[in-house]
Amino acid sequence: MRAYVSAGLLLLVIFGSLSAYLYRQFAMLSDADFGPGPITVTAATAQEAQWDTLLAAVGTVSAARGVELSSESSGQVASIRVASGDRVRRGDLLLTLDDREEKASRENQVASLELARLLYERDRKLIAQKSIPQSQFDRSRADLEQATAQLAETEARLDEKRIQAPFSGTVGIVHVKVGSYVNAGDSITSLQDLSELEVDFSVPARYYPQLREGQAITVKVDAYPDRVFSARLRALDASVDPDTNSLLLRAALAPQSALLPGMFVQLEIAMGQLNPVITVPETAVTYSLQGHTVYVLAQEEGAQTATVRIVETGDSRNGRVAILAGLAAGERVATSGQNKLFKGARVAVDETVVLEGL
Repeated sequence: MRAYVSAGLLLLVIFGSLSAYLYRQFAMLSDADFGPGPITVTAATAQEAQWDTLLAAVGTVSAARGVELSSESSGQVASIRVASGDRVRRGDLLLTLDDREEKASRENQVASLELARLLYERDRKLIAQKSIPQSQFDRSRADLEQATAQLAETEARLDEKRIQAPFSGTVGIVHVKVGSYVNAGDSITSLQDLSELEVDFSVPARYYPQLREGQAITVKVDAYPDRVFSARLRALDASVDPDTNSLLLRAALAPQSALLPGMFVQLEIAMGQLNPVITVPETAVTYSLQGHTVYVLAQEEGAQTATVRIVETGDSRNGRVAILAGLAAGERVATSGQNKLFKGARVAVDETVVLEGL
């Protein structure tokens, strides 16, 4: 009987110890956090800044010296001295039309002029001797002047058969070939001096008091998405377009700008008016049709959490964007890893990444 009691007590001790062990294990598991771990992001602080007011516009590039060359007379193309894209100097012969008829006429008129000059010289001596009447001398003088004028007219027609470069520049695409027949006014090619380029653009007339010659202008073009060109305001039109109430402006591009006449460009004029703004890195903003958002980081119950917030954005400059509403200076925002965040998500900020300009 005593043996059964001892065995029962031993079993009771064993089961009691096992129950106590299992209770402690379950208690520890109940206190454990099985939620997702913190999401690693980089962060930046919203900063106050003073940004100049920029006036945006769209303009067209043109050459300060650029023309469409055309023929002043009709005729068949006899020779072409240049190729498309050639660089030429002022006065270089570019194209000649068939001028055989004019040359023959000139030879005839040169002979007529020489005869008229001889007769005039003879009659001038005779009139001095009073050997001929005054009317004969006057007729000889008139014949000389007429022959001179006819030769000059023929020389002018010959010049019209030759197209020369009015200034140094680059030849565009030549539209004619040897043997082609051209009419007066037909386009032959273009000539552009690419060393000096301008941009014409319009702005609302209300900005006229804030504009002045020499203002700095930044220029961007789709052909060079990673480059910014510089220009200076050169001239303002003397009147406002009454139909659009806009003012035409012209800016001079910096030399060697690698642009071509006819390109559309986007311009920004610094107006010289500083305005306070809140800025964050561009990577902090998520853009969508429903609204632009940022993830704001806050310390809650010993951990950092992310909260999504809708903001109103403004201009972007040098990798930062202006926040017009929805964010205050000093607040921390996530700058990378936002695609993994959600409302209330715990975050761990990677402090080893330092963004430029922060």
